[in-house]
Amino acid sequence: MNARIGIITVSDRASSGTYEDLSGPAIQATLKDFLSSPWEACYRLIPDEGPMIQAALKELCDREGCCLVLTTGGTGPSPRDVTPEATEAVCDKLMPGFGEQMRAVSLRYVATAILSRQTAGIRGQSLIINLPGKPKSIRECLEAVFPAVPYCVDLIGGPRLETHEAVIRAFRPKS
Repeated sequence: MNARIGIITVSDRASSGTYEDLSGPAIQATLKDFLSSPWEACYRLIPDEGPMIQAALKELCDREGCCLVLTTGGTGPSPRDVTPEATEAVCDKLMPGFGEQMRAVSLRYVATAILSRQTAGIRGQSLIINLPGKPKSIRECLEAVFPAVPYCVDLIGGPRLETHEAVIRAFRPKS
């Protein structure tokens, strides 16, 4: 059975058709590079609206059975950026280390990384991670945190995610 992975692009302009969503496809392309085990994407494109973000997260975790949900967009300081708040509202546990690591890595490239409010958390048997909106930054952040993702999914009762070790190596303790 394929693992199901949710991908949510949070963008007023992309969801209204003003411009093309490049971020959601960037997440999908990165996952294709990283994962060797079979998986399928559950994609959503929604506006920066807290209740809609919460509803999409709940749907992907609870009804679609996604073991991992990656969001992109809505993590900055502007009034419409509410993805972290929506994520925190639906999570049972927060996993602040993911956001800390992504900001630390992003600061090597851009001083404004301190403005990013990415977070992560657990909802049931799903790991939710907020990513930045730029495709280049998405890849950099996923490279920084993805080694911990398969083991985290193991610990919360999700399917075993295997990686292409030549591209990225998942950490799992030796048993």
